[in-house]
Amino acid sequence: MVILSQKYKIDRSRPTIGITGPDKGGGAAWAFTALSVLLAGGWPVRITPSRPRTADGLQALIIGGGADVDPSTYEQEHVLDDYLQRTLHQPHQPFLRRVGRFFRWLYFLAVFFVRKLLSRKPAFGLDRDRDHLEFQLLDQAIKKNLPVMGICRGAQLMNVYFRGTLYQSLNTFYVEEPNPSSIFPVKTVHIKPGSKLEQVLGAQQLTVNALHNQAVKAPGNNIEIVARESNKVVQGIENTSQDFVIGVQWHPEYLPQHKTHRRLFKTLISYARKVSQQIEESDMKAALATPKAQVQQAIEDAEKGI
Repeated sequence: MVILSQKYKIDRSRPTIGITGPDKGGGAAWAFTALSVLLAGGWPVRITPSRPRTADGLQALIIGGGADVDPSTYEQEHVLDDYLQRTLHQPHQPFLRRVGRFFRWLYFLAVFFVRKLLSRKPAFGLDRDRDHLEFQLLDQAIKKNLPVMGICRGAQLMNVYFRGTLYQSLNTFYVEEPNPSSIFPVKTVHIKPGSKLEQVLGAQQLTVNALHNQAVKAPGNNIEIVARESNKVVQGIENTSQDFVIGVQWHPEYLPQHKTHRRLFKTLISYARKVSQQIEESDMKAALATPKAQVQQAIEDAEKGI
């Protein structure tokens, strides 16, 4: 653990944004999330169980998704075929639009290989140290009214923190067709009109990627479900009593070329510029010394199905 030599002042010009992840794996997720934060005007700081904080106060928090597992284990061939069919293989589309979609496809191909390069082989078992770290960081952020965004696993953890529950498996939701798993935008999400998420994204329907096999079941205290797939699988939640606490099931960090997805990070940064408190070293010491909360067991129970 890095020791602070002084209390760092709040930086409103480029707020410091903590991004959580695992000790092993997750390199691609960190790189793309950090890039999204930089593009939005923030300063990203990586936080893992072995590096619980850095020499900066945190003005906002992003609870990242799970560790990257070897993409070859879940990138399904039919997803690529479907994506190509909807983009390149459409002779009636204008030529320039087809060219643009071709370069978009090249981007996703590059992301795939980056994830493969930075990923690790599947490793089973729970990451209790990460659960504890993120749970306590989220607790500190909520107490200080810091803006928080949960991505995939982070959104699920957020719901559990507020005493909600999770589906350990989504198999029953995908009986007629398989659950696609890909960095490609393959799912359509319907966003609740008037919700904060709808205001941030500026859209009531969105095409997103999918890298998950669990989701929110019963929403926690003050948690509202604000985005779903057509089969009712939850894709977005928000806390109605906080200024900015939003969780999304998809991975916007892998879609920086889309203005709509970048708005999530830009809005997080705009809220971070307004905060009057930040998470300091003393906060982290107290948080990590706190015994594991009973509700955290729900996270670990859900992860047993992974």
